[in-house]
Amino acid sequence: MNWFFLTVGYSGLSPKAPGTMGTLVSLPLGMAILLYFDTTTLFLAALLITVIAVKIINEQEEKGAKHDDQRIVIDELVGMWFALSIAPATTIATNAIFHLENGFLIQSLLSFVLFRYFDITKPSIIGRIDREAKGGIGVMGDDVIAGFAAGISAAALWQGWVYYLQPLVSS
Repeated sequence: MNWFFLTVGYSGLSPKAPGTMGTLVSLPLGMAILLYFDTTTLFLAALLITVIAVKIINEQEEKGAKHDDQRIVIDELVGMWFALSIAPATTIATNAIFHLENGFLIQSLLSFVLFRYFDITKPSIIGRIDREAKGGIGVMGDDVIAGFAAGISAAALWQGWVYYLQPLVSS
């Protein structure tokens, strides 16, 4: 059961790009939570999963498992869900998903792209946490921060488009 959890339904066992596969699985799950519940539910679910994952990863590493095994993608799920809880940070009706003016789909996709960017490049504090933190905190911490950075960046890009660039284009 731990392996199912840590690999997000075995998506981390993908032979190519397990992190991207884990994030791809996490995106529609997070979007579904936003559609049927709300932002707070998604944020709190990500927080709870983070705490549980840190405990399980610590136990696995104490038993001799490799630190930050690439097949463990629960950290990608958490990062993606934190990003989605910041941007689009809205609850919409299921029939409004493809209405681009509400920004839900665009911000969700931007969150995905930016999260993968921050998770792969590991700029600034994200890389420092990845290099220096040990155990479950090290595995989960960089992705939590990457998720926050991606969510804030996606929201800022959307707001910049809506308030500054869109009026210029439409006039």
